[in-house]
Amino acid sequence: MKVEPNSPAAKLAMMKESMRCLVFGVLALLPIIGIPFALVALWSSYVASRRERQLWNPGRRHRIAGLLCASFGALVWSVFDTILIYHAVSHFADT
Repeated sequence: MKVEPNSPAAKLAMMKESMRCLVFGVLALLPIIGIPFALVALWSSYVASRRERQLWNPGRRHRIAGLLCASFGALVWSVFDTILIYHAVSHFADT
C-alpha cells in the first residue's frame, strides 16, 4: 500500500515504526536471544528515520531509546555469544 508522504496515514505509520523500534529495542536486551530483536529494532529505526525527513515525528524519543537499547543489546550479546561459541568450540577441539 503506497501512502502519500504528507498524509495522516504516513505519520501514523512512522509513529508505529518508532514504537516498534522501542519494543524490539527493549527485547534486544534479553540475554542470548536478543540479537534478532536488535536487528528488527534497528530496521524499524531506519524506516522511521527515513520518514522523519519529511514529517515531524512525535515518537522520535521512543525511536532513539529503542535504537540505543538495540545497539547496546546487539553489541553486548554479540560479544557474549562469540565468547561462548569460542569456548564451546575450543573445549570440543581439546577432547
